[in-house]
Amino acid sequence: MIIKPRTRGFICTTSHPAGCAAQVQKQIDYVQSKPAIEGPKNVLVIGASTGYGLAARITAAFGAQANTVGVYRPSSGSEKRTASAGWYNSAAFEQAAQDAGLKSYSVTGDAFAKETKDKTIELIKEKIGKVDLVIYSVASARKTDPETGETFNSVLKPIGKPFSNKTVNFHTGEVTDITIEPATEKEIQETVAVMGGDDWEAWIEALRAAEVLSEDVTTISFSYIGSEITKAVYRDGSIGRAKDHLEATALKLNDQLKTNGGRAYVVVSKGLVTQSSSAIPIVPLYISSLYKIMKEKGIHEGCIEQTYRLFKDRLYAGGEPQVDEAGRIRIDDWELREDVQAEVVNIWDQVTSDNIYDLTDLEGYRKEFFQLFGFETEGVDYDADVNPDVKVPNSI
Repeated sequence: MIIKPRTRGFICTTSHPAGCAAQVQKQIDYVQSKPAIEGPKNVLVIGASTGYGLAARITAAFGAQANTVGVYRPSSGSEKRTASAGWYNSAAFEQAAQDAGLKSYSVTGDAFAKETKDKTIELIKEKIGKVDLVIYSVASARKTDPETGETFNSVLKPIGKPFSNKTVNFHTGEVTDITIEPATEKEIQETVAVMGGDDWEAWIEALRAAEVLSEDVTTISFSYIGSEITKAVYRDGSIGRAKDHLEATALKLNDQLKTNGGRAYVVVSKGLVTQSSSAIPIVPLYISSLYKIMKEKGIHEGCIEQTYRLFKDRLYAGGEPQVDEAGRIRIDDWELREDVQAEVVNIWDQVTSDNIYDLTDLEGYRKEFFQLFGFETEGVDYDADVNPDVKVPNSI
């Protein structure tokens, strides 16, 4: 099959196995070019196939030589359709880890389901014994409660009143005004149910009960705060309520784990191009402006750079990592520098459809979006006939 990108709104419905493999290798090369990390030895990553979950798995394996178990949704390809980018990413990671002599295993299934937790626990017991780092990086629009069977859907809406601001179609560069109606109380509650800390806590409880956590285990989950520009629709919106719940869960887990030397943190990361963020109105325009400024200042980071810095300079730098007043580890510090945000606001006030490519890095945003799915990657022949049915080694 000759695979080309096909888009539907903010979603790319195809992905390229060779392109995804090249993107994974690029991240591996970055980590291997840096000093080794004296860090974890057995790592579980829940939500391991894309974004920060994938970057954390790569950093642990190729930066600290850790054994890893990755959990993610199954999405294999066939002769007639492509798999998900996460599937191809995981296949490439597993092959690279195997070639490097590292233990790595994939568990495919719904992270919210008890069956997936049980399968993961049995694999850990059989293959690596206990884990000393658990990373929870699940971003989902929907959750089925494993106890009740009830399905919840998350929304990305403001709370209390409508929100109006600029947005951009990153495919065309058209800047328009948008108004988002506020979330209902039911929508807020369902967003918290999907994106809050309940499932993270359920994973830790299951792992503890099965005695597969080391006494000094570290567990982290990722959050975001962002700027004043995105505040109403993100941090003060329905997703922000879910992040508040996630952060409260981290404090609760930390209190439980610290009695035996363990620890739990929420890590606040910077704004990046992800499948999830692309669906949030105003965020692509904000990130395009942010990228322009941070690249000019030489302080831009992607997922792998952020994650390596998290491991090397925060989690495993010796002693306890520095946290903010809410107990969070901050790696969004460069994004929220006063000089960076002041220049982003200046762009925001001026940007239109006519000047967007001059004032922002929208072209870089668009390219990075397609790279999430394995397209627009240097060194890949997109006119070649490739087999979309790629197997993941060491997968159950």
